[in-house]
Amino acid sequence: MNHTEENKYQKKILTIPNLLSLFRLCLIPVIVWLYVVEKNDLWATLMLILSGLTDMADGFIARKFHMISDFGKIFDPIADKMTQFVMLLCLFTRFPHMMIPAALMVVKELAAGVTGLMMIHRTGVVEGADWHGKVTTAALYTMMGLHFIWIGIPQQVSVLMVLVCTGLMILSAVLYCMRNLKAFFSAKEK
Repeated sequence: MNHTEENKYQKKILTIPNLLSLFRLCLIPVIVWLYVVEKNDLWATLMLILSGLTDMADGFIARKFHMISDFGKIFDPIADKMTQFVMLLCLFTRFPHMMIPAALMVVKELAAGVTGLMMIHRTGVVEGADWHGKVTTAALYTMMGLHFIWIGIPQQVSVLMVLVCTGLMILSAVLYCMRNLKAFFSAKEK
């Protein structure tokens, strides 16, 4: 595949992966309504699983069909983080210790977002998610999904899962900030 074909989606907004991210955002109020208002854990869990599957699908489609766009590199993580944050707030209604990863998520995303914007401004390059971000996302979805379906989850298991996710979030925040600051200062030197 030549360079022109590979980059034809780079500046596009309306792509299949981006529409899947938009769909994921539209699922958020549905999941909240099902979990908090209707207290229908099964359907809330199924919608959360659908959200996670669309997250995997948009990444797969973007890579497989070369539909990676600069907008998608920003929009997909925003859809992920909004979904995760709102789901953590839903879980907070039953598990008060969910406020720990929810609060940490705000701090992590602000730190990574600020350093990422600095890097984009300086270099003009929009980086995608790194492995640690993907592992953290998978761990968060797993932890949230288990809490959605396992109503009687033992406190020790719940707290352990939250601690693992919190540790992964801290690791990811540090690695993203290091990556972004390294790119920022490297571009400044040139």
